[in-house]
Amino acid sequence: MGNCWTKLFNSGQEDYAEVQNVDSKNVHLITSMEKWEAKLLEATEDGKIVIANFSAHWCRPCKSMTPAYCELADKYTSMVFLAIDVDELAELSTSWDIKATPTFVFFKDGRQVDKLVGADKSDLQQKIAAMDESGVAQKNYSS
Repeated sequence: MGNCWTKLFNSGQEDYAEVQNVDSKNVHLITSMEKWEAKLLEATEDGKIVIANFSAHWCRPCKSMTPAYCELADKYTSMVFLAIDVDELAELSTSWDIKATPTFVFFKDGRQVDKLVGADKSDLQQKIAAMDESGVAQKNYSS
């Protein structure tokens, strides 16, 4: 499986583009503070859990996690998966205390509820599965 998003270089200018993996539309590339705020607000209003992947295009562990992150995004479509380049949005990365890449931050109702630092596919899958179960259980009891 290929990367669902990547950073492309075009004549010295950095430009983000999604690779043609149509099945990974659930990974949203965040390229501005405005887009970040809009996606977080939208997910909060919809009652969705957000998983934010803070990574860097030069980071090998980040690159190795991309296929797994995309697969999880395809599997857990009730959640919102975001991809943030720490170099491109340093202000955002600093505001969430990102000190290593990759770092996965989990949000519910617009607030951070968990964090995973490092490229451990199994840990990421387990945390997302646990978030999904807790989100479903809460929805069922609140109905």
